[in-house]
Amino acid sequence: MADTIKFPIEASHIMMFARSIGDTNPIYHDEEYAKKTEVGHITAPPTFPRAVAQFDPDYHLRWRPNQPWFGSGKNPSSIEGKPKSSGGLHAEQHFEYHRPLKPGDVLTVTTKPGKTWEKESKRAGKLVFTETIQEMRDQNGELVITSRGVGVKTERPVDQG
Repeated sequence: MADTIKFPIEASHIMMFARSIGDTNPIYHDEEYAKKTEVGHITAPPTFPRAVAQFDPDYHLRWRPNQPWFGSGKNPSSIEGKPKSSGGLHAEQHFEYHRPLKPGDVLTVTTKPGKTWEKESKRAGKLVFTETIQEMRDQNGELVITSRGVGVKTERPVDQG
């Protein structure tokens, strides 16, 4: 992931994200309705900050011309056989909102490492947990969201027995 990313917050992106997760709350798309709420404007669903990946030029799951791509369908695209696993899993995601998002915000997202810790697993050996922290600041430099993700890598594939 790039160290710093610009993430424009647009009403149409919020609406499409809400539709993609099946959330029909009108605060995500109806400006007149949203004006009458406590927030006072269209805002985004709580998990919307994950959409920042679409603005990351290094996002590894995005299709690129003339490059093999794992894809997101039932079968991989352009990759022969079963793709190799990184051995990693996305274990947790936390969002701390310092204020609601609103269309027109342009967030500058800075990514930094967090804590790392280990645990032992009977089925997969050593588990290494790694935390990544993203600070999302608006066009005025004010902190809007702190996102904390935790990944885990296993020492070996999980025993099936």
